[in-house]
Amino acid sequence: MKHDVDVVVLGAGISGSCIAKALAEKQWETALIDRRHFPRHKVCGEFLSPEAQSTLHALGLTETVVSLHPTRIERAKLIFEQGREIELPIPGAAWGLSRYMMDEALHASAVQVGAQLHLSKTVTGIEQHGKGYTVRTKQGTDTNLFHARAVITAWGANSRMAKAGQRPDAAASCHQAYIGVKTHYAGLKMEPVIEMYFFQGGYLGLCPVEDGSVNAAALLNRSEFMKTGKSVLSILEAAIQRNRRLAERLATAVPVHDTQAAIAPVYLQRKPSPWDGLPRIGDAAAMIAPLCGDGMSMALRSAALCAPLADGFLRGSISLLEWEQSYTQAIRQEFASPLRWGSLLQWLMSEPAVQQLLPSAARFAPLLANGLFRATRLKPLEPLEFFTEC
Repeated sequence: MKHDVDVVVLGAGISGSCIAKALAEKQWETALIDRRHFPRHKVCGEFLSPEAQSTLHALGLTETVVSLHPTRIERAKLIFEQGREIELPIPGAAWGLSRYMMDEALHASAVQVGAQLHLSKTVTGIEQHGKGYTVRTKQGTDTNLFHARAVITAWGANSRMAKAGQRPDAAASCHQAYIGVKTHYAGLKMEPVIEMYFFQGGYLGLCPVEDGSVNAAALLNRSEFMKTGKSVLSILEAAIQRNRRLAERLATAVPVHDTQAAIAPVYLQRKPSPWDGLPRIGDAAAMIAPLCGDGMSMALRSAALCAPLADGFLRGSISLLEWEQSYTQAIRQEFASPLRWGSLLQWLMSEPAVQQLLPSAARFAPLLANGLFRATRLKPLEPLEFFTEC
């Protein structure tokens, strides 16, 4: 089957759904494609920072997200292996919201304004030609061809680009490999706080979400934890036992059936990578250390920065090269500093000596700890003409 559209968005996660909605609202024929089914649980902290909320507002999605009844989060608590802790206020309330609920709601918002949603379709090739691109997909024995003037990739940091005729990230093998695992727990009472537990080989965050359950998501040293079991719950249990207070906290908690997910290997990008033959948004463009709590914010922001430029290209007001240059500059300008500070924070939190000293330092110099975490955050989104016109 053949589809003639203006733009194809590859990946129907947060960033892909948002840019599909934004472009469909501008009356562009937009196809949103993902190789997996939805709704589904994904490895994610499920934490929407105040910075993420500012971008949701610019994208016209605040009411959509509020209707899902996210949990209000006012503080962050860091609990170290030795039992000591730091408590930090969150400037403006954050939200806890499951990806299971959020992704499906974003899909509905995109479809409502005219985007085509194609799930469970695997991209097998992308060809560039004089009139644009041809994206080839497969679903079972069925093949589909999407002819488009533009293609935007939102397929995550771990997508095998070779499957779509693209090359994989070249520098990945030089970086530390992690595994990400998550589950929801029932029977756990939480205040409006996100709790981060640190231990040898990684960390785990507890975040209350919309239905009264608690999301537990961990980033773990792959070489250490792949040996601890084959199931998500066995890997999580090995991690939990490395922090006494975490083990006590979850002693009576019950894993919620069918909420487990895992992803490996995970590489934390130290530099943004906004363009690689095609524009990249979401985790494909930049991935900050999860402990910073701004991963979903970055995914949303990349979509908000790319959408007006994609619109300009489709209208013929800018060239593909100008789109690439402007988008690359915008991503580097907004993301480079938070990513550098995030890498530093990731390294510091992995050092046992720092974990011993940080609680005392935070007690005597609270502005230092607050300033370090604040340096990893994006700035609130400035109003963009593209969105004020929507």
